[in-house]
Amino acid sequence: MTTPFKDYINMVGRGQRAGKTLSQQQAYDAMSQILQGKVLPEQLGAFLMLLRVREETAEELAGFTQACREYVEPEFSQIQADLDIGCYAGKRRHLPWFMLAIMALGQSGIKITIHGTSEPDSNRLYIKEALAFFGFTAAKSAEQVEQQLNQFGFSYLDLATIHPKLDDLIQLRALFGLRSPANTLARMLNPFKANHSLHGVHHRNFDLRHVAAAQLCNDEHVVCFRGEGGEVEFNPERKVLVHSSRSGVNSEVEMPALLEGWQIKPRELNLAELKQFWLNEIDNPYGEQAVIGTMAIVLILLKQLDAEEALTQAKTIWQSRSSTWPFDKN
Repeated sequence: MTTPFKDYINMVGRGQRAGKTLSQQQAYDAMSQILQGKVLPEQLGAFLMLLRVREETAEELAGFTQACREYVEPEFSQIQADLDIGCYAGKRRHLPWFMLAIMALGQSGIKITIHGTSEPDSNRLYIKEALAFFGFTAAKSAEQVEQQLNQFGFSYLDLATIHPKLDDLIQLRALFGLRSPANTLARMLNPFKANHSLHGVHHRNFDLRHVAAAQLCNDEHVVCFRGEGGEVEFNPERKVLVHSSRSGVNSEVEMPALLEGWQIKPRELNLAELKQFWLNEIDNPYGEQAVIGTMAIVLILLKQLDAEEALTQAKTIWQSRSSTWPFDKN
């Protein structure tokens, strides 16, 4: 028998002393009711914002994620990729250097699926816009995903294409003025069941929560770290702990800072600079180390390397890339 949704609101909303957290099964049931359209708008808003204030536990995230995965559009169930990346933060302080890391890794033979969305009134630069500047379009079907994986080594899809109900939850920010747990769930979705999944987060301790939830979901290979602006991008100005969950065993690797001191952030995010850097027309010490560090974290995930070896291999991949691609096709 399904628990009435108002009981879940009651559990999470009774305050610090009387309030309770949901079990993994209760969280699964609550999210299933939401995705099935069985919850009133007033109930949904109350539930999501109460969780926003209190923050979700690993058990709750695991249950929510398991429910969300059951509502991925079935067309995409047969996609095969090496690496899944969710990009939901958008960039505000720095250019999306991690996109160049994805391009170089795709050239090296790694198959990468990327999914994301944009939020209303966020004033952030999202990866979809950056990819479009480079001439890459969002895939709309499983066939297009396969074509792009074969041609480029990576493919981007809007969350609305693969999971419209979860995207609807994210877009509620236009009403709430705040992000909800839906942004975390989208990062953890791994809609194509890739062998490896990479998560970037902004807030402290959410990296630990992600890998704990991955462990509860029985995910095989997940890495989460506090990335620049909350994206899957290494900030070379500071060291970062890369947290892993592999077949139920959690561990961590420390990535060292790759620059001395803080760099001056750009006054504006000009995608032309990203293109010029890829083409070797300009130097950018911050961008170069951000790209190499991001690739190193991916290699830690894929190959279980230590930081030193991952950085060495990342430098080799970067230096051996075709810098004129994809522009040499014109």
